[in-house]
Amino acid sequence: MKKFIALILIMICISGFSACGKNVEGNVENVKITDFHSEVYTDKEIEAALNVTFDYFKNVFSGCTLTEITYVGDSELDFYQDFAETHHADDVIVFTSTFYVDSSCGDESLVADSTYEKWCWILVRNNGCMWRHVDHGY
Repeated sequence: MKKFIALILIMICISGFSACGKNVEGNVENVKITDFHSEVYTDKEIEAALNVTFDYFKNVFSGCTLTEITYVGDSELDFYQDFAETHHADDVIVFTSTFYVDSSCGDESLVADSTYEKWCWILVRNNGCMWRHVDHGY
């Protein structure tokens, strides 16, 4: 019986390691960051929010490649202020991006071999602290 259980555990481990997208990070290596200007946030604040977005993409969007990202601009922030309030935060920042979904990997809710454009990334923070990813999508 011990050998049978050991065999089952080995099979589970092997299938987990070979499953598409399970151990593949999302790719952000060659992402183009579109030039941006903000009177609300400094370049350093926007860069910090971008890094949180990149980390989230790498960890959650396996089999996908982020190709372009941009800050939506100060004029759009009022539209997203509800996200800050809902998450008890002071600030909100939003990016839009383009990414490609690999043919053999990716989330089941994403269409393989396709490109998603104008995909939003919404982050919030309190008192100038670290940004937190709170939502994404169309």
